[in-house]
Amino acid sequence: MADVKVGIVGLGLMGGSLSLALKKLPQDYYFIGLDHNALHCTQALSLGLIDEIAPSLEALRSCDIIFLSIPVDGIIAVAKQLGTLDPKCTVIDLGSTKEKISLSIPSEIRKNFVTAHPMTGTEKFGPTAALEDLYTDKVIVLCDIEKSGKHQENVAKTLFSDIGMSIVCMGAKEHDRHAAFISHMPHALSYALANSVLKQEDSQSIVALAGGGFKDMSRIAKSSPNMWEDIFKQNKDNVLEAIQTFQSELKKCQKMVENEEWDTLNDWMSEANTLHDIL
Repeated sequence: MADVKVGIVGLGLMGGSLSLALKKLPQDYYFIGLDHNALHCTQALSLGLIDEIAPSLEALRSCDIIFLSIPVDGIIAVAKQLGTLDPKCTVIDLGSTKEKISLSIPSEIRKNFVTAHPMTGTEKFGPTAALEDLYTDKVIVLCDIEKSGKHQENVAKTLFSDIGMSIVCMGAKEHDRHAAFISHMPHALSYALANSVLKQEDSQSIVALAGGGFKDMSRIAKSSPNMWEDIFKQNKDNVLEAIQTFQSELKKCQKMVENEEWDTLNDWMSEANTLHDIL
């Protein structure tokens, strides 16, 4: 039997890619998967992402590490169903929102949990979307780490470092506001852009005229609606603030164009260019 038993709840892009990343390490891992989608279970087994399928959540309680790579509402539901865990068991959730998750974990197993957000992903989902280098050279944000047990903190930091991630720690509340502007609001804009074009243009025109810029901006509109519905729901207030801020900037652009204030528009766009001095 392997040195470390790893349970993965959710066998899609994030969970599958994590398995592939860990398989490259010298540590001997044994992967047990759980997913409500039977096809995903079959695919994960055939692709070698996992070694066996768990019949239930209860079967994962004996694992050394349990990853929750499912939609954020599902993470909360699973956290409440886990029950008593071994003090050395480490549960790591990979949700894109953090405050509600952090506050919803039952107190008796709070030390078992590390609430994490890997700043990576693609618009694809399911086991076939898994990539072995998805996490390489990316940032992992660990939130409210002071609420985790020292053993769990060490396990998480070692594991994410081993697969090539940079670790940033911050409070869950702080994380959710930043994520709303940098991740969640851009997804809302991509969905809005896609719907705006679909309602104005026929498919032949879209294919003929859509260049790299449009494809880049609309790419994440292919992301899972179910997953992003939960994210918008959990981070509602921050997402609304981010959307309102964006609308204010777009309104400025609209007025400058209407009033033919071309020099002012140029300055406004030049200011936006400075973002890439940071990135």
